[in-house]
Order: sequence, then C-alpha cells, then structure tokens
Amino acid sequence: MRVVVVGATGNVGTSVVRALSNADAIEKVIGLARRVPALVVPKVEWRRADITSSDLVAEFAGADAVVHLAWAIQPSRDSDALHAVNVDGSIRVLDAVSKAGVPTLAYASSVGAYSPGSKEREVDESWPTHGIESSFYSRHKAEVESLLDEFEQGEPGVRVIRMRPALIFKRDAATEIRRLFLGPFVPRSAFSRRVIAGIPDIGALRFQAVHTDDVADAFRRALVATDAHGAFNLAADPVLDPRTLSGILDARRIAVPSGLLRSLIAGTWRARLQPSPPGWLDMALGAPLMSTRRARQELAWKPRAGADEALMELLDGLREGAGLPTPPLDPASSGRFRINELRTGIGARAY
Repeated sequence: MRVVVVGATGNVGTSVVRALSNADAIEKVIGLARRVPALVVPKVEWRRADITSSDLVAEFAGADAVVHLAWAIQPSRDSDALHAVNVDGSIRVLDAVSKAGVPTLAYASSVGAYSPGSKEREVDESWPTHGIESSFYSRHKAEVESLLDEFEQGEPGVRVIRMRPALIFKRDAATEIRRLFLGPFVPRSAFSRRVIAGIPDIGALRFQAVHTDDVADAFRRALVATDAHGAFNLAADPVLDPRTLSGILDARRIAVPSGLLRSLIAGTWRARLQPSPPGWLDMALGAPLMSTRRARQELAWKPRAGADEALMELLDGLREGAGLPTPPLDPASSGRFRINELRTGIGARAY
C-alpha cells in the first residue's frame, strides 16, 4: 500500500507517518508539507506541496490512500487566509483524490465539527456536525464535513474515513501548541506544576483529550482494515473537568464566570498579547462529550495513554520546550527570543 499524507509535519502528521511506516501492509509513505523537514522516518519520502496551489493530482497519482491532515490555525486575524487553507484547500484535496482515482481518503475532522451538545452524556457519530458558530475552527471543520457528504454522494467508489478526535496532545508538539494558542509572551516556567496554582471552576468546562500517537494508531488501523469507513470518535478517559484537573495538577479550583473569562481572552487577543480568539473557549464549553464505542469495536482501537497522561506529557513538554526537527514543531523555528513569532503580529500573519 502506498499512502500520501497531506500536512505531514505537524502534531498529528509526525505521529501518523511514524505509525504508517511501522505497518507491514504499507510499503511507502509520501509526506507532503509546505516546508520539507529534516526528520528522518523509515519508508517516508518528503515532498514540498501547498494544498492551496500545488498540483495535487500529480502528487496523488498511484496512491492507494490519501490522509488529509493539513489545517491552518494561524493567522487567526485573517479569516480569508484561514478559509483558503482549511476549506478551499480541502476542496482541492477532494478534487485531486477524484481525478487521481485514489480509492481511499482519510480525513482528520474533530470534536469541533459537532453542534453543541450535552456535557453529561456522550454522543455518537450520528450527532449533527454543524459546528459552533463563534469558532472559525469549528465552522471550518463543519463546512468540510458537509463537503465530504457531497463528495461521498458523487464518488461512491471512494472509501471515506473521518476521524473526529478530542484535543490532541503529545510532548513533541509542545512548541507548536504554545506558539499557536498562547503566543511568545508565556515563559516555559509558567508550566511548572508548582506555578499552576488555580483552575477556573466553570461547570461547562468538561472536555476530552487523546494522545497524538493513539490518534495515529486509529488512522493506521482504519487504512489497513479495508472495510473501515465512515466517522470514528477518538478520545481517552478520564473526562477533564475542573475537579479532575485540580487533582492532576494539585491546584485549587477558582470560581470564574465564563463571561469574565471570555472577556479576558477577547481583550488579550484584541490587544495582540496572545493569538487565540475567544471562539476557542466557546468551542470548549459547547462541544459535546463523545462516545468512542465505534472505534473500539470496529477498529479494535484502545488508547494506550489516558487523557490525564497526555495532558501531563504536554505540560512537561511545554516546560522543557520540546519539539521535533520539522518546521511546525522545531523550537528553533521560533527564533532567538521568539522573534519570528513576534514578526507574525501575534496571529496576524501565517507562521
């Protein structure tokens, strides 16, 4: 099997190419990215490609499967640029899969694609995917889900797999996650367990997480199992809420109105102190909890790391400044004193 991975150098991509390279059924992996990394992975050939402009039909020719992971979170202050990558770029990927005659497409969707739902009971993959309007990330994920619906109707011969993971963490993604969501002004020392003194105690702040390697394992299982298709929720236990987080971090819970926290996030975003608009909080408070029964039963998938373990691994990586030698993950790409991050205008330009 020959697999092309689009967006292969980020948090999920680096784990997916490793997982695929370890699968006996997969002979070769083509990793596509805007910037070719120094990372060496067996069976992986790196190629430069941009989903907004490159000839994707030529890149996909002869592939048995395409894994679509490419996604933009920055520049968060340029909605047109984000839509051009996330939605228009996905349209180009789907069109190229069709024209190149690729028989399998696996796409990285998200819990963020789901419409608002309960924090008390888990929803399965039939829950509506209309997103959360105030979050560009959620809107775009929902829009691509709709595009996939149309694609499946028009291309019944293509096996389509949709992975819908919860928050995805690993140590080596720490630099990228800090840069994308927190910005250059947060020091590494802020992630010491001795420094984290309080957790916002908001009732709706109940969310799920999963280790990146476990997400990659689900992709591998679905690609190799030739009858696997459709959507699969991916998350690990336990559900992370203020009580659980305070226990994990040995931090006290602090009652904070959600409106006040949202205003704080919005204010610091407008002041260009950090790159994340308040829609991220809206998505965290509104997205439902997911049942992973289908992935466990049909893919025999079981997360090896708990959500708490994945979170603690990320926090350790944030404190250590961990990364990998790919442009999105490499700590050196931030520049001395994080000057390259400052040059983006804290979310005004692509990194």
